[in-house]
Amino acid sequence: MKAAVLKQFGKPLVVEDVPKPQPDDDQVLVKVMACGIDGTDLKILDGFGYAPQLPFILGHEPAGVVEQVGARVTRFKPGDRVITYNFFVCGRCRLCLAGREQLCPNMTGALGVRNWQGGYAEYLKMPASQIVEIPPGIDWPDAAVLSDAGITAFHAVDRSGLKLGETVVIFGVGGVGSFAVQIARLAGARVIAVDQTAAKTQRALQLGADEVIDSSQQDVSETVRDLTGGWGADCVIDIVGKQATIAAGMDSLANGARLVIVGYTPEEYPLDGKRMAQNELKIIGTRCGPKRDLINVARMVASGKLQSVVTDRSPFEKVNEALQRLRSGKVLGRLVLDMPSGV
Repeated sequence: MKAAVLKQFGKPLVVEDVPKPQPDDDQVLVKVMACGIDGTDLKILDGFGYAPQLPFILGHEPAGVVEQVGARVTRFKPGDRVITYNFFVCGRCRLCLAGREQLCPNMTGALGVRNWQGGYAEYLKMPASQIVEIPPGIDWPDAAVLSDAGITAFHAVDRSGLKLGETVVIFGVGGVGSFAVQIARLAGARVIAVDQTAAKTQRALQLGADEVIDSSQQDVSETVRDLTGGWGADCVIDIVGKQATIAAGMDSLANGARLVIVGYTPEEYPLDGKRMAQNELKIIGTRCGPKRDLINVARMVASGKLQSVVTDRSPFEKVNEALQRLRSGKVLGRLVLDMPSGV
């Protein structure tokens, strides 16, 4: 089969023939129809955050058709349309049992990220316990991005504890942010979206943001204060994770408010302990989400409650050009690779 293989950090992927995976008794073989790409893939390419053993196949947002099932698999059959839950966890620790499996301390890998070959390939294998059927009415590109962008946004808004009538500022309106804007609005919040291009702020308005801030033209915290009568935001969701966005987010918070950190970079941000204590501010980390969140966000898309976040598509053979386009900041929402079999 064809696959795009990472052979050296900092170098382009190599599209070549590799052996087709063979599923074990409790696994399924999935014919990949589409696979999203995002900032995590760029981090892996650069050797930051995750450094899988090479050679390695990236791709943690695949959607496809079950082609073969193992001898012990009963829940799925050939022809089923599926997406993946990407974390390989123990299922026995207190976090797994509490439905927070994405925090499992015994995690052995993540699809397309570490220790499990991903979806930049014509086929992949997965344990049957870690695939989710795609609800009717969702096409391949929109299904693919649910495995990361969708679940991450759903979980971030859930972790934020947004309440009806609160004001939330969302930094970054790419793939995850495009979902987060919509989900926060559905939660009944007033949404202020922040990005650094007019194209992305305009798209945020189309997705339901109440107000937008172009950070290349406006001071974010001052504008948030103006929009809230000097009060500040009840919540900030930072999907960028740079020092500048975290600083602007902290400066935008009302007393007693909370900052939710989704994105991260090598940059660090020093916290003012006095300010944190005296204003009773709360910082909340959030990582992807449990499998139930993937199921829930898929249902929301199928019901029509959420618009597509896919704005760019590329043939699989041009994966390196697609990654470069993402790195350049030219992708408006989410970019998806169309596999030859999925066109």
